[in-house]
Amino acid sequence: MMSKFKEALERGKEAREQEEKVRSEKAEGVDFGAQARAWLNDVVVASLQAAQADVTGEVTVDIDTAPSRQAKASTPSIRFQVYRKRGMEKDVVRRTFTVDVHLSGEVSVSSPGIVAREVGNIGDRSDERFSSLLAELIEDAAKDT
Repeated sequence: MMSKFKEALERGKEAREQEEKVRSEKAEGVDFGAQARAWLNDVVVASLQAAQADVTGEVTVDIDTAPSRQAKASTPSIRFQVYRKRGMEKDVVRRTFTVDVHLSGEVSVSSPGIVAREVGNIGDRSDERFSSLLAELIEDAAKDT
């Protein structure tokens, strides 16, 4: 009889430890999502807005900062388009890019037809890698004629 009691206590202890682990993981997920959104706002959105101001009239940079399906995502992303208007609206070649934050904290930029490129980590507040890639994308769009 005593062994069944000890087994029940042990199972209860294991269940409590598992619940604690799940709660801890959820809390980290919330912090991760908040950190990721802050990095996207501080680095990506700020760089995109600066680029918009710099290239007005030559190349258009559209930012979609809050897609409705991403509002509560633990791994948020931002989409943006870079294009140059050529005459009529139907001549516009728009390229859509997605900036994704992965669970590892790494951030990448991808687009249909190109290989995703790593542009930083949410632990690093430097915008140098993203800004360099953005400059390349703007140059490519400016060449599109």
